[in-house]
Amino acid sequence: MLQINYIRENKAAVIEGLTKKYFADAEQIVNEIIETDQIRRDTQHNLDLMLADANSKAKAIGDLMKAGKKEEAEKEKAAATELRSKTKELQDLHTIKEEELNALLVKLPNLPHHSVPAGRTAEENINIYSHGEVPTLHADAQPHWELIKKYDIIDFELGNKITGAGFPVYKGKGARLQRALINFFLDEAGKSGYTEVQPPIMVNEASAYATGQLPDKDGQMYYANEDKFYLIPTAEVPITNIYRDMIIREEDLPIKNTGYTPCFRREAGSWGADVRGLNRLHQFDKVELVQIATPETSYAILEEMKKHVQGLLEKLELPYRILHLCAGDMSFTSALTFDFEVYSAAQKRWLEVSSVSNFEAYQANRLKLRYKVDGKTQLLHTLNGSALALPRIVASILENNQTPEGIRIPKALQAYTGFDLIK
Repeated sequence: MLQINYIRENKAAVIEGLTKKYFADAEQIVNEIIETDQIRRDTQHNLDLMLADANSKAKAIGDLMKAGKKEEAEKEKAAATELRSKTKELQDLHTIKEEELNALLVKLPNLPHHSVPAGRTAEENINIYSHGEVPTLHADAQPHWELIKKYDIIDFELGNKITGAGFPVYKGKGARLQRALINFFLDEAGKSGYTEVQPPIMVNEASAYATGQLPDKDGQMYYANEDKFYLIPTAEVPITNIYRDMIIREEDLPIKNTGYTPCFRREAGSWGADVRGLNRLHQFDKVELVQIATPETSYAILEEMKKHVQGLLEKLELPYRILHLCAGDMSFTSALTFDFEVYSAAQKRWLEVSSVSNFEAYQANRLKLRYKVDGKTQLLHTLNGSALALPRIVASILENNQTPEGIRIPKALQAYTGFDLIK
């Protein structure tokens, strides 16, 4: 959530940033926020004066009673009663304006970093780096949704029977490949200094709100109505919420966590070749990286996280590219995002497998996540990145490594799978 002080002091820059992100009615909502905040502040000022006056009257009444001036004390009591009534009205008004202000603030997305390119759609993202050769496949090469049936390693029909579309069943070497990738990603994160956590895969409303999924993604997450819990769309949500309402010691920064979880997305079930097979699922596995850092170090840490994801893709021998996302294609909460895409040779298209983002203080403001500098508390910066999401990685491994003899397993995974070929 954007800080009200920043909005008040940088109105033009806020409107410019929101407009760059194609946020509708930016000027109108910012003006409404500033007006509501001014009423809230004026009300607080008047309330403080009244409370000070009430304290003075209480002292005066006590002094009059001690002096035996009962009649004068009764007059002061009547005035104090009237003052309490007015104070209650102001307190109620202040509460209303606080709620109105918060309801407006949560509608605002994060502002884009100054380096974010202008643009509205994915076609306007900028390719900043490419690595690896696109493989040449043999004549009978097939897309992964055919390969998984041929080798009987992933079953969509069985998943549909058990649950519904978008919930595949991994079998045999398909299940072992999944487990191998999860362990590989976690081990690599551990080598890079991340502490592994295994968080809950359901969160309460406060947690979903704190990382920005609510109210922006309300209706897009699976919801357990009776308990009012949300199934997580990413491990970012529970891991970041570990630090909600905390003041972190500066010497403990940066904080680096990694975690594997299943992830759930209700909006996944659209139609067409772009979302066929493993390309988009309602349930999928992912290893996430989360860092909490000072504002001065967060962008250097973003670069470090980018290099970590690059290292994973290179060890998996997958051709990839890095996209600098334009303002209109970034998430609601992000200030700067880099997407990683791998090339899927049988589909002849690029598939997104990771987003690495800096949220600056946007999530920290909702989380009330702070640290002390020279005795004063300041908001921290939060960052996260997929390292990595499994479905499209699996799709690319299967497609890019298929041979007439079977599907070759990348060398980095063979110690985890226990086999070098799916045949």
